Amino acid sequence: MELGAAPSKLLGISVPPLDCRTLPRRQNQIATGPRRVFSLRAVLKDRHTSADRVREMAARQSQSFELSSLTALSPLDGRYWSKVKELSPYMSEYGLIYYRVLVEIKWLQKLSEIPEVVEVPSFSVESRSFLQGVIDGFALDDAQEIKNIERVTNHDVKAVEYFLKKKCQSQPEISKVLEFFHFACTSEDINNLAHALMLKESMDEVILPSMDEVVSAIALMAKNNAHVPMLSRTHGQPASPTTLGKEMAVFAVRLSRERRKVSRVEIMGKFAGAVGNYNAHLSAYPNISWPVVAEEFVKSLGLNFNAYVTQIEPHDYMAELFDSITRFNTILIDFDRDIWGYISLGYFKQVTKAGEIGSSTMPHKVNPIDFENSEGNLGKANAGLSFLGRKLTISRWQRDLTDSTVLRNMGEGLGHSLLAYKSALQGISKLQVNEVRLNEDLDKTWEVLAEPIQTVMRRHGVPEPYEKLKELTRGRAVSEESMREFIDRLVIPDEAKKRLLKLIPHSYIGEAAQLASNVDAAISPGNRMKVLE
Repeated sequence: MELGAAPSKLLGISVPPLDCRTLPRRQNQIATGPRRVFSLRAVLKDRHTSADRVREMAARQSQSFELSSLTALSPLDGRYWSKVKELSPYMSEYGLIYYRVLVEIKWLQKLSEIPEVVEVPSFSVESRSFLQGVIDGFALDDAQEIKNIERVTNHDVKAVEYFLKKKCQSQPEISKVLEFFHFACTSEDINNLAHALMLKESMDEVILPSMDEVVSAIALMAKNNAHVPMLSRTHGQPASPTTLGKEMAVFAVRLSRERRKVSRVEIMGKFAGAVGNYNAHLSAYPNISWPVVAEEFVKSLGLNFNAYVTQIEPHDYMAELFDSITRFNTILIDFDRDIWGYISLGYFKQVTKAGEIGSSTMPHKVNPIDFENSEGNLGKANAGLSFLGRKLTISRWQRDLTDSTVLRNMGEGLGHSLLAYKSALQGISKLQVNEVRLNEDLDKTWEVLAEPIQTVMRRHGVPEPYEKLKELTRGRAVSEESMREFIDRLVIPDEAKKRLLKLIPHSYIGEAAQLASNVDAAISPGNRMKVLE
C-alpha cells in the first residue's frame, strides 16, 4: 500500500472517479436516487462499530477464561500437554519454587553444621526430619501460598523466605534461628542453584532417557534390517548399494555420540553472595573459609562448583548444554527427513490405524505426519535453545536482570525436544519395510556396478578403466545383459572376471551388513542406554 493512499483504497473498496461535468446530476442522485450510494462516513462508522463489538466480546471472554488446554497460549500447555507433562515437576513455576525451597532449607542445615556459627546449633534428628518433611511434602498448595505472599512482596525469592519462616514457627528448635534462612545470600545464590537442579533433574529423569529411547529404536531398525539391500542416493541420483540397516546404524551412532556429550556437560552452581566475593559472609564471620563452605554446599546438591562468578553464575554451562542438545536435535532432523524421503520412495509402508484420516479431501493419503511433527518441533526447540545459549552468557557488569525472564523459558526448548522425540518414536513404530519396492530400484540400476568393474580393471592394468565405464554408463540405460557383455570382453584374469560376473546390485553392499549388525558395540561406550530387545 503506497503512502498517502486514498481512504477508499485503504478500506479495500472501489469508488468511481468524480466527473465534474456530471456533478449536479450525481448530487441529485445521492439526494433522491433509489439505489444505494457509497458513504465513506457510514463505512468508517460501521467498521468502528464492528471493531467495538469484537473488543467487547473478547473482553467478556477473557474475564471468564481460565487456563485449560483450549485457552493455553503455548501448545505445550494445551494440545501437547499429555506428551510433555512429565517435564512439569521440574520446568514449571512450581518446579522453580520447589527447588528454591530446597536450597533455602539445605543452606540452613549447612549453617547448623559449621561450628563457628554458634547462633545456629547443630540440629537434632527431629529438626532435620521436620525440615526434610517440608521438602518432601511440598505441594501445589504450598507453591500457591508462596505466590500469594509474592503478590505483597513483589519479590519471588523473598516470598520463599517468608513462607519458610511461617512454616517453621511451630518447630521449637528451628523457630529460634528463623533469621538464618537466606543468610548472607543474594537472590541469585538461591536461583542459580534452583535452575541448575531443574536442569539436572529434568535431564536425568526425562530428556536423556527419551534420547536413549530414540537411539535404541533406530539401533533396533539397524539390526533388524542389516541384510536388506538398498540403493543409495548421492545428490539424489543412484549410487553404490548399501543396506537399509547400515543407513539406520549411521544415525544411531551419530545420535549416541551427541547424547554422550549432552550427559557430560557439567551442571554448575555458585554461592558467593552479591558480587561473588563473600562480602556479607565475612562481615559476620570473618574467620570462616566461606569459599570452602560454599564449594561443599554446592557439591552436596550434586552440582559442580564455580568459584569465579559475579552476582550470577555466568551460564556458560547452560550454553554448552543447550548447544549439545541442539546438535542432537539437528541430527534427528536429518533422520526425520531421510525417513520421510524413504516413505516417499515407497521403501517404507506405514501401519494404518482405524479411524485416522490422512487428508480432509484425499481419502487414500497416509502421510508421514509423525516425522513431520518431529522435524517441526525440533526446529522450534533449536530456535529457543540457540537463543538461550547466545543470550544467557551475556550480562552487564556484575549482573543485569535480562537472564531472569529468559531462564523461565528453559522448559520450552526441552518441551519441544521431548515432543519431537516422542513423535519420531511413534513414527518409527508404524514403519514396515517394503522389500519389493527396494528390490525394484536395485533391479533397474545395473549401472551402479560400474564402480567395482573399473576398480578391478585398475588393479589388473587395463588402460583408462574409468573412461571406458563412463562411456558405457553415463546418461545411458544399462541392463544386466549389456553389463555382462562388457565384462566378458575384458582382458583380465579368469578368476577376477568370474567374481565380476557374479556381482548383482543386490550383493554389491560391501561391509554394510556387518556394520549394521555391530551397531550395539558402536553406541555402547560411555552410554548408559539400555538397548531395546
